[in-house]
Amino acid sequence: MATSVVGIDIGSLALRAVEVVDPAKAKPTVVRYREVALPEGAVSRGEVMEPNTVAGALRELWSQGGFKSKDVVLGMGNQRVLARDLTVPKMSLTRIRESLPFEVQDMLPVSVADALLDFYPISEGIGEHGPTVSGLLIAAVKEAVLGNVKAVQMAGLTTVDVDLIPFALSRVLITRPRMSGVVALLDIGAHNSSVVIAKDGVPQFVRIIPTGGDDLTQALRNGLETDAVQAERIKRSLGLATQVATQEEKKAVEIIYQVSSEQLSSLRNTINYFSNTRPGESVSQIVLSGGGAMLPGLPAALAEMTRVKVSAGDPFATVAVARSIDADHLRRNAPSLTVALGLALGSAA
Repeated sequence: MATSVVGIDIGSLALRAVEVVDPAKAKPTVVRYREVALPEGAVSRGEVMEPNTVAGALRELWSQGGFKSKDVVLGMGNQRVLARDLTVPKMSLTRIRESLPFEVQDMLPVSVADALLDFYPISEGIGEHGPTVSGLLIAAVKEAVLGNVKAVQMAGLTTVDVDLIPFALSRVLITRPRMSGVVALLDIGAHNSSVVIAKDGVPQFVRIIPTGGDDLTQALRNGLETDAVQAERIKRSLGLATQVATQEEKKAVEIIYQVSSEQLSSLRNTINYFSNTRPGESVSQIVLSGGGAMLPGLPAALAEMTRVKVSAGDPFATVAVARSIDADHLRRNAPSLTVALGLALGSAA
């Protein structure tokens, strides 16, 4: 019997969902997807502020999208989530997870009692006192996670898993396509950007950076004294243009270059930090995702800055699409649906 699950991406201004049948198969099938708008303030940087409002939007999403499954996977990927390198004595994964509260208190910005902890093993080695396991510590503020789960429950849905959004992105853009070598995935969202560096498809390093496409929109609003809609239009039409026709366009491009340069420098420095701490493991290519990565001229600017090949990720490369879906429309909306797809596929991991 076919099984299906829905990945839900809770954004600041929209809910996005993708339903996948048989996520454990080599080529799962996308059968439904939908997006509904959220009123401003209902969600802030991925955290539900108004559970009743979000629950109502989720019910609307299910009604409009015709989703069959009520099993959902949620994602977390803002500044209330921490991902850090951690090496522990070799033992079973169950015992490692049980020992985390005693191992990591000094690494957390909150008390262990207020955090949800997990460990993602990467490699084994030999330490001073014997065999070790190295991996990534994942810690999330409990209140932030449970608030999102509550809204889902209020909508009559069941949360079967909560995944780290950078893992969901790397799953569909690096791991499943079987990219070899050291690959950096840069996702530029509305409020946060993330860097995942994987070696032969296995994530080795994760950082979440509190900056995104909305910072650029806000800078244009302030600098040009315009509204959000106009600022967004200017951003998408001009981007990192090399030629302009008017003084107003010149001023806009100067703002875009200033903010984008700061953001790209932060992303480049994060990649350099990885390379500097792991000699011999230089990044060989960069994969871009997220709405912010669609800024005209950004891929070329990043390639010039890093001197590394840059390409756009294809989240649908390893999945089938149901005949009932308009495949062209689905692909045009790929940047906004990648997180939800990655979360749905993670239910089989």
